[in-house]
Formats: sequence, structure tokens, C-alpha cells
Amino acid sequence: MPTPSAPMPSMTWLYFVLITVLCWGLYGVLLHTGQMSMGDPVHGRYKSFLFVGSAYLLIAVLAPTIMLIANGASWSFPVKGILWSTLAGTVGAVGAFCVLLAFGAKGVPSVVMSIIFAGAPIVNAIVAMVMHPPAGGLSSLRWPFVLGILCAALGGCLVTLFRPGS
Repeated sequence: MPTPSAPMPSMTWLYFVLITVLCWGLYGVLLHTGQMSMGDPVHGRYKSFLFVGSAYLLIAVLAPTIMLIANGASWSFPVKGILWSTLAGTVGAVGAFCVLLAFGAKGVPSVVMSIIFAGAPIVNAIVAMVMHPPAGGLSSLRWPFVLGILCAALGGCLVTLFRPGS
């Protein structure tokens, strides 16, 4: 904890995290609305996802290209980085597509997205700790972190068991 006279550490990262929370919190509702607005109960979700992909193409290709050019970055791409990044994009796209399939199977955004956003942090925490173990090992985890993971799991269960209309 910094002393009152010490400068505060930069919290810029937190602004980007909060923007992401806002964007991903809106994602499911907007995607569902787009699907329903296609006016095609059978194929509307696929039509909607086509435009999600178009938006990803614009943002995910053009924005980093502009940043790399603006910052004079090297255009060297190690194979290992390409493979891991492609895998990340693949699991992200599969997850996004499965959101649409969940909507098509009569899931509603309030429940589908709540379960996803309760379960994803649990998966992330486990995989991140396996791939990048914390300093001091698992025994160094503080109880509030573990409690947070358990609360996320409980939240996902409660949303599933007591979803509106059940």
C-alpha cells in the first residue's frame, strides 16, 4: 500500500478492464437483439454472427495494424506467438458462436450470459494458475481469492437453478 506521500501506481489498466466489462456485459443482449431483428427465426442467429465477424475483422485487424504502424513495431511474428494467438481467437470465436447456439436452444441473455460470466472466471483462474503458477505456489493464494471463485460458482448455480420462468 503506498504511503500518502508516495505516488499512486498507475491504474490505467483498470479503465480498460471496466470498458471491457461494459462491452462484454452488453454483448449478449445486443447479439440477441441483432438475431431477433434479422426477422428470420431459423437463420437469424447465423446472419447476426456474420456481422459480428465483420465487426471483429474491422476492429481486430485494423486497430492493431494501426497501432503497430504508429508505434514503429517490428513485423516479426514468432511461430509460437502465432499459434497461441490463433488458438485464443479460435476459442473466443467458438465461445461467441456457442452463445448464439444457446440462444437458439431457448436460452435467454439474462441467464446465458450470467452463467458464462460466472463460469468463465473460474476456468480462467484454474488454467492461468496451471500455465502461469503464482509465486509461492497454490499455497500462496489468499482466502478472499478462493472465496471469490467459490462465489462465482455459487452465482452460476443459482442463476441456473432459479432462472426467470423456472
